Amino acid sequence: MDNNQKGLIFLGIFLAIGLSIAGYFISQTIYNSKVALNTAEAKGLAERRVRADTATWELVFSVTGKSKGELPKLYAEAEQRQKVIIDLLKEKGFKESEIEIGVIDYYPEEYRDDKQNLVDQKHSLIGSIVVNTHDVELVSKVRANVNTLIAQGIDIENRAPAYLFTKLNDIKPEMLREATKNARVAANEFAQNAGVNVGGIRSARQGSFFIKDAGNSYGDTEKIEKDVRVVTTITFYLTD
Repeated sequence: MDNNQKGLIFLGIFLAIGLSIAGYFISQTIYNSKVALNTAEAKGLAERRVRADTATWELVFSVTGKSKGELPKLYAEAEQRQKVIIDLLKEKGFKESEIEIGVIDYYPEEYRDDKQNLVDQKHSLIGSIVVNTHDVELVSKVRANVNTLIAQGIDIENRAPAYLFTKLNDIKPEMLREATKNARVAANEFAQNAGVNVGGIRSARQGSFFIKDAGNSYGDTEKIEKDVRVVTTITFYLTD
């Protein structure tokens, strides 16, 4: 067999292999296109109105003097104010285990003129008390009572509580089932218009759970009532 004949044989083999590979990819493309045409993607929404189960509430108090020599007196006054606040919280129903006492910090300030001569000074002691509780309703009620301490001469900052919902795992499974069900309802509406039927699930994507304060609020810690929502994206098979 001469070289020309060998070359023709190898060329024929390569052409046969090339045609078979091309045929495979063409058939796969047709199959994938058919699968894509026989599916429908739909989104399903699930929402829940829940109530916060945990509250964190911080109270900040302070005492101020004009000289560093007043510090012992100021510390005694700060500790007395701390006790008054704690006694009020306990009287209104909070447990000792729910009350966290912060340290009392010292903040000196000096005011000088253009020649750096000391013209005034202020020495402040600032303390904090944090309430962590599951009794969120009690926090809402007691906040107003704390403001009465201002009338007693106590410099207190009654900060807004943070209301949190921490039991998301308890409602996740049910919400996901509802979202999937709603996605199938949406797919059925599409299928009816197209004259086909909805079959099994080909794929599913779960969106993130989103918790925000109830209503039109954009926050997520200010209100006791919360709205929880999740959106799932489901691809269904369609049948004749």
